[in-house]
Amino acid sequence: MLIPRKSVSQGKITQSVWSNPEARGIQLRLVQTPEELRAVQKLRYDVFTSEMNAVFPSAELGLDIDKYDEHCIHFMVVDEEKKQVVGTYRMLMPEGAKKVGAYYSESEFDISALDNIRDSVVEVGRSCIHPAYRNGGVIMLLWTGIVSLTHQAGFRYLLGCASVSLRDDGVTAAKVWREAKDFMERNPNVVRLQPLHRYPVEKLNSQLPARIPPLIKGYLNLGAQICGEPAWDPDFNTADFPILLDMEEMDIRYKRHFGIADEE
Repeated sequence: MLIPRKSVSQGKITQSVWSNPEARGIQLRLVQTPEELRAVQKLRYDVFTSEMNAVFPSAELGLDIDKYDEHCIHFMVVDEEKKQVVGTYRMLMPEGAKKVGAYYSESEFDISALDNIRDSVVEVGRSCIHPAYRNGGVIMLLWTGIVSLTHQAGFRYLLGCASVSLRDDGVTAAKVWREAKDFMERNPNVVRLQPLHRYPVEKLNSQLPARIPPLIKGYLNLGAQICGEPAWDPDFNTADFPILLDMEEMDIRYKRHFGIADEE
């Protein structure tokens, strides 16, 4: 199994370990070995199969593996006391996307609207946190690493697919779409990305109450925008919304939290 390949952007990295004083014993670092990558892929497999009934080609191995992994930078949050990987995210830099042939998002969306900024876009995805560690601290630690590396490498935009489970018959996806549609109607300059396999949002039950999922709410709090209708991902049984974050437009509170405000 290959670990992520070195690249020009990765060569600019000056920090590869992060910690949170309020969460003792929890550390964020970059995956460096095949064993660490397998631990990350196992966490993804365990969480995605149990919570989304996801179907993976590598099911017999108990790992979530795809063609993008070897071209990505992988984060892992480790509980040092238990020696357990409890959270992960991955980043695909522009040169990594060129090597694999595309961003993962392009398997679900037409992102040609981003052609003029493509060399400034970093893709994030495969967000996964162990159920016992979803108190907010782990996800903020992951985002500290993501923002830090993006800033260090000199990129401006973060692209991703925010997944909403359809196990509730689309009730939550309907809530997300209602708010996203309202925002786009009020902000016509939002970049629009078209789904390749559109999920039929008009058939969603929009009358039942629901809450915005924490991950999507976190994206929006950072200043990210939902850029269009959701795509249907049958392997994960999710409606995936395209998300774009302009680092220069990030909420100033988060810039300060992530330590990038003073450099402007």
